[in-house]
Amino acid sequence: MSKTFRPSNLGESKIISKIALSKEFERRNAIAALAENHEMLSNFISMKLVESNLVETTNKNSLQEQIDFCLEKLIQAEDFDVDFQIAPIRNIVSNPHIVSLYVTAFVIEKVVNHKDTVDVYGTDEEIYNCVHKQVMKFLSKK
Repeated sequence: MSKTFRPSNLGESKIISKIALSKEFERRNAIAALAENHEMLSNFISMKLVESNLVETTNKNSLQEQIDFCLEKLIQAEDFDVDFQIAPIRNIVSNPHIVSLYVTAFVIEKVVNHKDTVDVYGTDEEIYNCVHKQVMKFLSKK
């Protein structure tokens, strides 16, 4: 059951507004940090997915190119497109990171159907956690 929003309660309105603004600020900063060097992050993610045996592929470079393409799409995408892409798995964890969620959705929906991909193993949560660790390492360096 969702919380009822009462605009007449000024304190509640301010808090909700601040939370929404901080989430939006965090989302924009993460995507802006990607714009600088998304190739390195795509390499980190693809290597870790293969090393963790979550993705089996015949061509690791092809997987890296797919992840890089995904990150480029994220950088240029409108908010609606991003929300549409992550909608099926947005509740995978309690407080998801937008970049990790977008890449996870891409791996689950697109990489699995690529000609160089043999199979994608593991649960959605395992893939998210693998991707999220790499994203956090990358963003903490920025």
